[in-house]
Amino acid sequence: MEKNTIIAVVLSCLVIVATFIVQTKFFPPVEQQQIVQAEETVTEEQNNQINTQTVINSEVLSEAASIVSEEQETIEEQTFVIKTNLVEAVFTNRGGDLISYKLLDHKDGGDFVQMADNITEKKRGFSVLLGDNTNNPVDEIFNVKRINEHSLGFYKKLSIKNADGSTSSFTLIKQYTFNPDEYVFKLDIIIDGDESFHGMNFNNAGYTICTAPQMGPHYDQKKNRLETRTFMSYSGEKKKKQMLSLGQTKEFTKPFSWAGVGGKYFTVLIAPVNNDFQKVNYSSLFDSIPDYANSQVFLTRNPVSSQKSQDTLYVYMGPRTESSLKIYNNAADNKFGLAGKRFNESMESSGIWGWLEVILKSILELFYKIIPNWGVAIVLMTILLKIILFPLSKKQLVSSSKMQEVQPRMQELQEKYKNQPEKLNAEMAKLYKETGYNPVSGCLPILIQFPILIAMYNLFNNYFEFRGAMFIPGWIPDLSVGDNIGVVIPLLNRDLHILPIIYLGSQFISTKIMQDTSPTPQQNASMKYMFYAMPLLFFFVIYDSPSGLILYWTLSNLLQLVQQVILNKLAKKQQAPAKTGLKLVNPTKNDKKGAKK
Repeated sequence: MEKNTIIAVVLSCLVIVATFIVQTKFFPPVEQQQIVQAEETVTEEQNNQINTQTVINSEVLSEAASIVSEEQETIEEQTFVIKTNLVEAVFTNRGGDLISYKLLDHKDGGDFVQMADNITEKKRGFSVLLGDNTNNPVDEIFNVKRINEHSLGFYKKLSIKNADGSTSSFTLIKQYTFNPDEYVFKLDIIIDGDESFHGMNFNNAGYTICTAPQMGPHYDQKKNRLETRTFMSYSGEKKKKQMLSLGQTKEFTKPFSWAGVGGKYFTVLIAPVNNDFQKVNYSSLFDSIPDYANSQVFLTRNPVSSQKSQDTLYVYMGPRTESSLKIYNNAADNKFGLAGKRFNESMESSGIWGWLEVILKSILELFYKIIPNWGVAIVLMTILLKIILFPLSKKQLVSSSKMQEVQPRMQELQEKYKNQPEKLNAEMAKLYKETGYNPVSGCLPILIQFPILIAMYNLFNNYFEFRGAMFIPGWIPDLSVGDNIGVVIPLLNRDLHILPIIYLGSQFISTKIMQDTSPTPQQNASMKYMFYAMPLLFFFVIYDSPSGLILYWTLSNLLQLVQQVILNKLAKKQQAPAKTGLKLVNPTKNDKKGAKK
C-alpha cells in the first residue's frame, strides 16, 4: 500500500474518533417526547420541603451512569393503607411499594386471600428499578401525600451521575388510585427533571416496574400440582401463554396490550396506556423462601428522553372470573372508563371448544339456581348429559356387538387372503355390506363425546365458584380440592381421598364387563395390561384433583356402567333368536356328523 494512502486512512480514523468524542460529550442524543406536568401530585412547595441534596453514590447501573439519592433524616419508614369495598392494600414509603394486597370477598383458610405473596425486605410489589430488570429496586424513603381516601402519592428527589461526571436531578413520583368497587387500580409513574436533566438511559432502558414476587394465595408447589402459575401477554389479537419451570426466567419482546401472571383462580395483569413499555421479563427464581419460587413480572420502559414524562399503568389484581374481568371491555361498565382491555382473555378456556364450555357452564348455573348446591348441580348435569348422549352410547354398544358377531369371519378372511391384500379388502367390504357392519360407526360416538370431555375438564378444573363450595359436610367440604374424611395415609403423610378410589373401582368393574363380552380369550390376554394398568395409572394422576372434577368423572362412569349392563342384556335378548336361526341354517361340522348318525 502506498505511503499517502496509509496516511489518509490514519487521518480519517482520527477524525472519526474525535467527532464521536465531541458528539458524546457536548451533544448527547435526546429523543423528543411530550412533556407531562407533575404539579397535580407534587407541588412546588412540597418539593422545597426536601432537604439540601446530599449526593451518595450507589451501585453502578451501567458504565455510563449511576444512581445517587438524597437522604432526608426526618422521614421514617411507615405504612399506609387504602381500603375499598373489595381490597385492602398496604404500602410502605420505602420505594412507595406495595407490601400487602388482600381480597376482602375471598378467604384463604381463616384469612383473606393475599395477592402480594413472598414479600421480603428487599422484594416488594410495584418497585421501580432504574434501568432494566437486572438492577436493584429504588430503596429510598419517599415523601407521602394522601390525596384522598382512595388515592396515595409517593415522591422522592433523586440524582443521576452522567458519563461526563455531571449530575442531573429529577423527582420520581408514584401515585396509586383506586375505585371503591373494582379490582383495577391506576398507577402513575412521573419523572419530573430539573434544567440539567436530559432523560434516563441505562443500557437502552429507562426504568422497570415489577409485580410482587409471588401471586397468592400461598400454595405448596410440590403437592399442589394442579395449582400452577402461568405467565401471559395479550397483543390485542390473541393471548400468549408461557409456562416456566421453577428457577427459570424468560424475556418477551413482542408488542403487548397487557402482561401478567395467572393462577388457577386469581390473576395479576398490567396494562400500560402508551407503547413505551416494549419488553417483559418473567421470573420463576428462588430468591427468598426455600422451595417456594417467585412468579414475578417485570415491565421495562424505553429510555426516558424528555425532561418530564408520565406513564400510566392499569393493574388488575383479583379473581380470574369472567364477570370481574370483562367490565373493562366497555367504558360504561367501569369507573376508569377503560375500553377494549380484554382482560377476560386471561381466562383458561377449552380452545376451539370454548363455546361448548360456555353452554355447559350455563346449564350448570341453571341447576344451581334450582338447588343452590354446586355438588348437586354437578350430579344433575351429569345425569342430563348421560340422557342426552344415551343414543350415542347405545349405537356404540350395538356396533361393538355386531363387531363381535363378524369377528370370526373377519379372522377367517384375514388368514385366507393374508398374501392377497387387494382380494382381502374386497372380501372385507363384501362382508361389511352383507352384515350391515360399519367399522367407523363405533368410533363416531367417541369422537362426538371427546369435545364434551375436554370442555368439562376445563370447566370443573377451573370454575371459580367451586372454590370453597361445600357438597357433603364431613366428606366433600370444598369442590375445588380433593375430598377429605380427616384420615391421613401413614408414611405418605397424604390425605385419604375416597372419590378416586370409587372411580378406580368403577373402572375395574367396567373393564371386567368389557372383557366378558370381548370376542376371543386371546384378545383378552393381549389387552389385559391396558385394561388394568391404564385405570391404575390414571388413578394416581387424578388422585389430588378437585373433588368437583372427580365427582363428575365418577358419577359419569357409574352411569355409563349401568347403561352398559342394561344394553348388554338387551343385546343378548336380541342375539338369542338370531343365533338359534344361524345354527339351523349353518350347522357346525359336529352337528352334521350328529345328524348323519
